[in-house]
Amino acid sequence: MTGVRLTKFEMQIMETLWGKGEASIREIQESFPEKKRPGYTTVQKMVYRLEEKKVLHRVRKVGNFHMFAAAVTREAAQGRWVDDLLAIFGGQTRPVVAHLIGAGKLTLEDVEFAERALKQIKSGGKPE
Repeated sequence: MTGVRLTKFEMQIMETLWGKGEASIREIQESFPEKKRPGYTTVQKMVYRLEEKKVLHRVRKVGNFHMFAAAVTREAAQGRWVDDLLAIFGGQTRPVVAHLIGAGKLTLEDVEFAERALKQIKSGGKPE
């Protein structure tokens, strides 16, 4: 997954697969809000592009359609977005954290999670 950059539209498709485990192109299309639902062939084209990027894969064929599943984790895909965001700030995390605090989007639970993760890293482990 390293190096693969997903668009917002591609991430929406992947969210459906991460949530359902597997889905057909029609199910993916119908997961979009009705008012902003893209056409079937638009979703189909994107699914095939994601398959070429090896971000998802066909798991089985049911009748005349295929079922698709994610080939990468949500964390891997989101990690790239976070890395890109931090690159905008020159790799500095403080402006992002300051904004999250100021906007009321950083909860006490988030801070406690960060503390646990930092302690695990410090002791040579991987964060949960």
